[in-house]
Amino acid sequence: MTFNDIFQSSFLESVTEFSLLDTLIGMVFALVIGLFIFLIYKKTFSGVMYSTGFALALPGLALVTTLVIMAVTSNVVLSLGMVGALSIVRFRAAIKEPMEIVYLFWALAVGIVIGAGMIPLAVIGSVIIGAVLLLFANRKSRDNPYILVLRCRDEAAEQTALGLLRGSVGDFAVKSKTVDPAGIELTAELRVKEDTTSFVNRLVEADGVENAVLVSYNGEYLS
Repeated sequence: MTFNDIFQSSFLESVTEFSLLDTLIGMVFALVIGLFIFLIYKKTFSGVMYSTGFALALPGLALVTTLVIMAVTSNVVLSLGMVGALSIVRFRAAIKEPMEIVYLFWALAVGIVIGAGMIPLAVIGSVIIGAVLLLFANRKSRDNPYILVLRCRDEAAEQTALGLLRGSVGDFAVKSKTVDPAGIELTAELRVKEDTTSFVNRLVEADGVENAVLVSYNGEYLS
């Protein structure tokens, strides 16, 4: 094979079958929207341990997906090979919260839509999704449920503690009650007023209340 054969090969002809300007525009929009997804994830994160690696992976995933879709849409033969290549990819990172799946699919969808040339759809859709996630995240943060474990010496102390709770928290419901010769143990689900937990100190100071433990509760596990 000579150099003349190399420069006349169909492979080099296919390499030039893309627009540099369109590629740059698509990658810039993917980066901007990917950073927007990153900011929304950081703003709405409500867990205990924030993962910087996962957050930075969101704009990277949008960029990589955009690049792949641009290559696939420019060549039918390449698209068939890409399907086979991507079928062996396995995502093994642990997903700690269901909302992380939403952000992963959001970044993938943005890359696919931009790679297909529908940039306005990606922009409008991302703005709507971001607004909805911010709305529900802020609404949830104002209504944090808690679990209170209360240990009382006798029934009189129990009534005193329940009276303090009625005047200190927004709403509460007793979930379980254990009575033994050593005293009474109550477990109650409650919602605090203005995110203050000082009422726990008042409970412990009440006569007959031996112990009070307050933990955050999200409906699935204690944290």
